[in-house]
Amino acid sequence: MLNDWLQLEEEILQYVIELVIRLGIFTVGAVLSPFIGRSLPKVLRKTLKLIGYYLDIDGIEIYNRFVAPFKNALNLTGTFLFLALCLNVLIEYEDLYTFLGVFIYFALSVGIVWLASKMARQVIRRSVISLVQRWFGEVNEVVLIFETLIYVLILLIAVIIFAVGLRLNLVAIGASLGLVGLAISGAAKQTLENLFGTLQLYLDRPYVAGEYIRINFNPYAEDIYGRIESVGLRSTKIRIVAQNTMMIVPNSVMAGKNLENVSRGKKIMAMLCLDFGKYLKQGEQALVKQIVEEACKVFWSFEQANTRLQFCPSEDSEKAGTRLRIIFFITSTSGNSLTLRKRLLELANDAIALKLAAYNLHFTVPEPTVYIDSPMSI
Repeated sequence: MLNDWLQLEEEILQYVIELVIRLGIFTVGAVLSPFIGRSLPKVLRKTLKLIGYYLDIDGIEIYNRFVAPFKNALNLTGTFLFLALCLNVLIEYEDLYTFLGVFIYFALSVGIVWLASKMARQVIRRSVISLVQRWFGEVNEVVLIFETLIYVLILLIAVIIFAVGLRLNLVAIGASLGLVGLAISGAAKQTLENLFGTLQLYLDRPYVAGEYIRINFNPYAEDIYGRIESVGLRSTKIRIVAQNTMMIVPNSVMAGKNLENVSRGKKIMAMLCLDFGKYLKQGEQALVKQIVEEACKVFWSFEQANTRLQFCPSEDSEKAGTRLRIIFFITSTSGNSLTLRKRLLELANDAIALKLAAYNLHFTVPEPTVYIDSPMSI
């Protein structure tokens, strides 16, 4: 009985001594942590300067641009990061570790959020805004959307670090957050739909402010023609043509609709002249018209409804003959595609010449085909 008592006292004494030692190590680390945090920017500066000697880069310039503006946040984050590392010496004492860890990892998470948000803001101001100007032509709400998503991601990472530091069950936390997320999404379903609809519109860019579109919101009603006034975070404003009224449509609705962007369509009027060496009788004119129309049907993107054929006397007074003017429109959505269709026009011209030659009807092209840009109208 006495031996058991002595053994128990020895174990308690050993436990207390080990606890005191570990507390002492942690206390020393806590005292040194502010100095470690303050020295972190200096270490980074010397490291970048040393790297500059070998990689032919200006390490000091990199430090001044990317490290110096975040010096205070870096000091705070480095301090609590070192303190969190020192806390591991108390990991065997679960209650004490959890009690101290709540404060330490909370402060570390706040420091990470502060540092990461400042860095993200700097990157957005220096890089993202210029990219948005290059892609969209102006700085608009897409920057705010991107910035919000970055901040949400930073906050999520901070929560994960806090949970891992306290050795919490991430699966259970994830399930709880999932339930909370479902509740929030149910309560703010329309807001979330508009947010994701806005993001989809900015990434896909089916239209931008100033362009004309044709869209249908009611299958039993006529299409709506209008000009895009603005694309906001929640809705798109459309100025209705002829009525001059403003329609405000949620972005979630616009993202799910099929629409026609009239402004991005390209339309070119082409005029081709064919000079025949003799006067064409009415029957010959009908034959020529039929051959031309058949040739145009073979080659796509010629608007049949707007194609016009005009027979008139030849402009060369020294030579008797008939001139045929063919006026039609070529439509496309890109410059490369229009170039292809111009080449198809040349092929159509060759096909017409071969068919007319079979009827002993020969012609010359007195001048190259004239192309005139025609704006797409609604």
